[in-house]
Amino acid sequence: MNRSKRLAAICTIVFTCALTIQAQTAPTRPKILGISHVGFFVSDLPKALDFWHGLLGYNESAEDKNPDGSITDAILKINDHQFVELSNLQPPPGSGHLNRIAFTVSSAEQMHLYLISRGIQVATPVLKNVTTGDLTLTIKDPDGNLVEFDEPQPDGLEARTTGKFLPATRISDSIYHLGFLVGNSEKSIKFYGDLLGFQEFWRGSSNGTQLSWIDMQVPDGKDYVEFMLYRDLPPPDKRGGQEHISLLVPDVAKSINVLEARPAFQTYGKPVAPHTGVNGKRQLNLFDPDGTRVELMESETANGKPVPPSTAPPPN
Repeated sequence: MNRSKRLAAICTIVFTCALTIQAQTAPTRPKILGISHVGFFVSDLPKALDFWHGLLGYNESAEDKNPDGSITDAILKINDHQFVELSNLQPPPGSGHLNRIAFTVSSAEQMHLYLISRGIQVATPVLKNVTTGDLTLTIKDPDGNLVEFDEPQPDGLEARTTGKFLPATRISDSIYHLGFLVGNSEKSIKFYGDLLGFQEFWRGSSNGTQLSWIDMQVPDGKDYVEFMLYRDLPPPDKRGGQEHISLLVPDVAKSINVLEARPAFQTYGKPVAPHTGVNGKRQLNLFDPDGTRVELMESETANGKPVPPSTAPPPN
């Protein structure tokens, strides 16, 4: 072997070894275990709490207060690992009432390193949440939605309130999925799928000609998010139907009976009409005072048969 060939062979070996070392040392994605919480902006916190307390039956596990004693944020436990956060603040200009979506991860710092290694701009380091005590990392998805990764801590709110603030009046004990607006499904699939490891499992269309929803399951759990696709972005005050939370219930009809027996139902003042969705599952839509949709949904289809995904194209 002449000198030039030996040099080329050595360079090839060195390059291959460098790639192998880089692959071995590149940060890996931590586990994304499920939905931690969702945050909503509310214009009138007492009215919103009447809805979540009186009608839906949840209790607060924590709250933040102003110096004058007024409550700015309230945390309502769905179960020991999931909650809803209500913020008595005006949404940023041009935004709806969705504040953030949050996922439980095995390591917030590992997620930080992983995202940076994948070229994602992370504006802030991992921080300790003042209210919950979680280690928290926040980024934005392609549509500008705040996405939070939370690592619960041994001295955090979740650990301190385990088994507490879980009244029998809760209409559901599980967040089933979260829905939010998506303008470009291809970009969102790359972000949630290719980057974060979510798995697509169903697509639905409300009219059969244009895709309406894409469902993506967390990589290390059963919870999922729902892309609410649109052709024309709704104005901020008309997004409550799409930017929603879905709560899992075993029987929608029985849930309606429970709701109708509560005093708060008399002042709810909105139609209560169960229906079977495009996905074949029985569901019920409720709306908080700001028009944010709270969907009660069963886990199985009404006839026990799966509904095939839609093949309709996404909106332009």
